[in-house]
Amino acid sequence: MFEYLLGISVLSVAYVIYIYNSLVNLREAAINDSKMIGVQLDRRWKVLQSLISAVSKYMSYEETVLKDVVSLRSQAECAVEGGDQVNRVAAENAISKIIPGLNVMVEAYPDLKANTTVIQLMEEIVSTENKLSFSKQSYNDSSERFNAKILQFPVNLVVGLFGEQFKAFAYWQLEKDDEKEKEDFIAKL
Repeated sequence: MFEYLLGISVLSVAYVIYIYNSLVNLREAAINDSKMIGVQLDRRWKVLQSLISAVSKYMSYEETVLKDVVSLRSQAECAVEGGDQVNRVAAENAISKIIPGLNVMVEAYPDLKANTTVIQLMEEIVSTENKLSFSKQSYNDSSERFNAKILQFPVNLVVGLFGEQFKAFAYWQLEKDDEKEKEDFIAKL
């Protein structure tokens, strides 16, 4: 009888260790994907800074747009430092909405439109936005796998043992206007 209890205890401990390690792997994958979003956001900011420098002498009356980009980036950085994911997402989404307008602004200036540096920077912004989209999707996928796993039985019992180590991840979400636009597009199909 003692041997059976010992065997069950050893199997239970081994199972808890297995679950714990699998949760750690899923959590770390989501954290890594979150950091990849940060890398792409930093890359976007550096390209935007270069673009702002290149076009600022041409576009004096659009200065407010450029200032808005800088202000939103500051808001995003403050949110990151404060651990405020909601405000970070809002600021970064607002920057994403400004970017298409930059292309229109560049088109309005023939000298600027012909400038190879500006053309390369605009292409780099488009490329970075695409990479950023992929990073966000990867993060949301990793978060979904982790969040689903911590809710499953009996994994949720193991999660209860370790408390704060396994909190659900927030998803990187579209703003409500973007969701409405997406729904309208799908409805037209």
